[in-house]
Amino acid sequence: MNASDVRAKTSDELKDELAALKKEQFNLRFQRATQQLESTARVREVRRDIARVKTVLREKRDNQGQ
Repeated sequence: MNASDVRAKTSDELKDELAALKKEQFNLRFQRATQQLESTARVREVRRDIARVKTVLREKRDNQGQ
């Protein structure tokens, strides 16, 4: 997921995406704890995707106030 894909979504879609990413992050942490994690790189990707979504949500919120 890149920034242009994230910016193209509405705030509601971004909130749904954020919830899904947080759920995936939890599942990945659980898999890591039980040593069942196959793709360790996915943990980093999900964490960065969450940061992207949060950043765009904040930008959208700040721009609405202007």
